[in-house]
Amino acid sequence: MEVIHIMNTARSAVIEIKDGGRYFTRHPYRILVNGREALTTEKTITSLFALKPDTQQHVEVFEGEEKVGELSFRTDYEYVTLDVRRFGAKGDGVQDDTHYIQAAILACPKNGRVLFPAGVYRITSLFLKSHIRMELAKGAELKAFTQPEKFPVFPGTIESYDETEDYNLGSWEGNPLPMYTSIICGVDVEDVVIYGEGKINGNASKEDWWKAPKDYKDVFRPRLFFINRCKDITLQGVTCCNSPAWTLHPYFSENLRFLDLEVLNPSDSPNTDGLDPESCKNVDILGVRFSLGDDCIAVKSGKIYMGKKHKTPSENIWIRQCLMEDGHGAVTLGSEMAGGVVNLTVEDCIFRHTDRGLRIKTRRGRGKDAILSNITFRNLTLDHVMTPLVVNSFYFCDPDGRTSYVQSRESYPVDDRTPSIKKMVFENMECTNCHVAAAFFDGLPEQKIEEIVMKNIAVTYAENPKTGAPAMSEGVPKSSRRGLFARNVTKLTLDNVSIEGQEGEPYELIGVDELIKK
Repeated sequence: MEVIHIMNTARSAVIEIKDGGRYFTRHPYRILVNGREALTTEKTITSLFALKPDTQQHVEVFEGEEKVGELSFRTDYEYVTLDVRRFGAKGDGVQDDTHYIQAAILACPKNGRVLFPAGVYRITSLFLKSHIRMELAKGAELKAFTQPEKFPVFPGTIESYDETEDYNLGSWEGNPLPMYTSIICGVDVEDVVIYGEGKINGNASKEDWWKAPKDYKDVFRPRLFFINRCKDITLQGVTCCNSPAWTLHPYFSENLRFLDLEVLNPSDSPNTDGLDPESCKNVDILGVRFSLGDDCIAVKSGKIYMGKKHKTPSENIWIRQCLMEDGHGAVTLGSEMAGGVVNLTVEDCIFRHTDRGLRIKTRRGRGKDAILSNITFRNLTLDHVMTPLVVNSFYFCDPDGRTSYVQSRESYPVDDRTPSIKKMVFENMECTNCHVAAAFFDGLPEQKIEEIVMKNIAVTYAENPKTGAPAMSEGVPKSSRRGLFARNVTKLTLDNVSIEGQEGEPYELIGVDELIKK
């Protein structure tokens, strides 16, 4: 067993206990910090709090009375703490504390901490500044108001003075559209850590933001956390819940870490994706539990206009030791990914009761920059996932989604509108209690999926499997135990792939140029 130091601030740290477990450790472990009993954990990615600044920390991990690992590190220097209550915030769950908290944030110097003691702080939008730390102590809750008129608006685009460029602030589902500012906002900031044992509560319900969600047309619903053109941003430890729309939405940002979070929204809440990195680079998502009403993680890079204009993919994304529950897709790529998704790895995770495990959504019209490349899923446990693997090149989104251009299985000319899917690797996956299909890969006839590798994958079906369509596109029949379907794939490698209990043939291969079966 190995214990690894992942990160620390002046007052917190994140460690990883590598005992072979996925999200959960194989055994409970006692953790001592400088000889003091700190906590007992059953999670591989674990946070430590209440540390002293600029102090050597010695961490020991015990299984029962036996020490099984240790490490040392030094906490960061901290210059000053600004308690938001000293700035006028009451934390009584009644007063609007937004302005008082914002004053503390703006007054915080480099290497300073903005502290939220236990209490309920009613707010609208808070705006971050660079080089600060924000700690939500145990029992602290940022609880948002829900009246739209209380929130500022981020315009989608503002034309530059010389009329040659535009300034993009607002976003909605891959297009530059006006949006209400989010509960936590950051624009052009860097070196920020939000951490602690507290909660950020969007406070949305079917009485407000979730009521008639499609009626928002002029200004769209806020996110719980939205950053634009930011870098070196970390969220650690906090619980994020009841978001008005997407929960965590980093946009054209880089060097991001989401560590040991809980992202919780009701399973029937509309469009409350957990984490949607859009045109972002170098993103680590470690030890996060998702339970919500849409996709747990949805990686994006803009619809056609944004993808063609900025040509900025989401790239170098590492998802590890996470738990995905009750979402539509555990990890989704698209459908708004006209800028592409490159170098994405998902490993050592658990998917439970999601509609799909991997879900790729693309279609004609996304454009030649909509390239999916180097996608790897490995060492995964899936239980009651309807269809573990789905690649759909005919996703019927947008007003033209059901036209013959998008939905036809006939070959069209390859042009500037044609997306492409390169290599994908799936290995060491145990999939139990599946329902609709084991895997469904549907490529374009004119631009086939270049390569799929499946190695050491075992699929079994639930005793009474539900019936459903594995992919949202025209002409896909419903099923309850379909095997592996692959159409329009250049190269398919099957190495130790077991599908037990399916109806009919385990493999339906149409237009697969090269099959390597071991």
